Amino acid sequence: MKLFIQTAILVLIFFSCTDEPVETVFPDINIEEGVLIACEGNFMYGNGSLSFYDYNNRTVVRDFFYGRNNAPLGDIVQSLGIFGDKMFIVVNNSGKVYIADSKTVEFRGVLSGLVSPRHIHIVSQNKAYVSDLLSNNITIIDPVSNRITGTINLGIHTSEKMVQTGNRVFVTSWSYGKHVLVIDPETDELVTAIEVPLQPKDIVVDKNQKLWVLSDGGYEGSPAGHENSALSRIDPVSYETEQIYRFDETAMPSVLEINNAGDTLYFINGDLYKMAVNSNNLPESPFVESGGRMFYSLGIDPGSDEIYIADVIDWSQNGEVLRFSQSGDLIDSFKVGVNPADFLFR
Repeated sequence: MKLFIQTAILVLIFFSCTDEPVETVFPDINIEEGVLIACEGNFMYGNGSLSFYDYNNRTVVRDFFYGRNNAPLGDIVQSLGIFGDKMFIVVNNSGKVYIADSKTVEFRGVLSGLVSPRHIHIVSQNKAYVSDLLSNNITIIDPVSNRITGTINLGIHTSEKMVQTGNRVFVTSWSYGKHVLVIDPETDELVTAIEVPLQPKDIVVDKNQKLWVLSDGGYEGSPAGHENSALSRIDPVSYETEQIYRFDETAMPSVLEINNAGDTLYFINGDLYKMAVNSNNLPESPFVESGGRMFYSLGIDPGSDEIYIADVIDWSQNGEVLRFSQSGDLIDSFKVGVNPADFLFR
């Protein structure tokens, strides 16, 4: 009996001091028939979470990772990524990337010691990049072995969103920055930096392989300055900025997405707007009005082109996700965790 008690104490100590979860529940949920939502939680509260929405049955599971693994995700669940049978959950303020089974969300591992990770981009079968808000390096990981294998020195720049086209990875440098960084994925080196309007955050690739970058323009009193926000189109071969669409001084656009065909852009500017990639002007009227809701994040289902918009409500209670058809009709809505920030469609 004494040996059993000593062993039990050691097990409790072990699991209280590691990131490894200890239990699995929700065994019958099929997450391939739905969407996973990263919910940031509140800064320094450690209440970040993962929600799952089954769009066939219109059911929701909140705190999915905790319920599956009996372990919390931590502070500010920023974004999600997928590679084969693995899902990557980037937890910003905790400085970690959790690795889970992409079908069951069972814990597979954790990458720790990152500064302020934001997003993950799968470069190839054995390489992925993790951007960082506060570090001047991109972290290189091996998504097969779950190991950190190196870094990319960005000089004075930080990193945010990443896309890949041709033989280059393009990275926005958002925090006080004004460049899109060009990375050679063969050598893992910074090739050049393309100057764009202040604070470029989101970036997508259209059907013509053109880059679209949404810059928020900073804020009044910022040490980096302040200017009107903008949407820019860039040629990824010549690195030339072909067009800059400037918003008016009252605009605060955020969250740029594109549909599966690559011909229509969507962004939030209080309301939801849509814009054809061949348009000569910014849209004048909203596609979906917020109706007093606080639109915060956006996802486009690549299979159906249905639109998911997150309303953070008051930043402290569970947020709500609204699901719209391609024509802008509300299909349904559902509650998720606090401050829903990113969508992973299966």
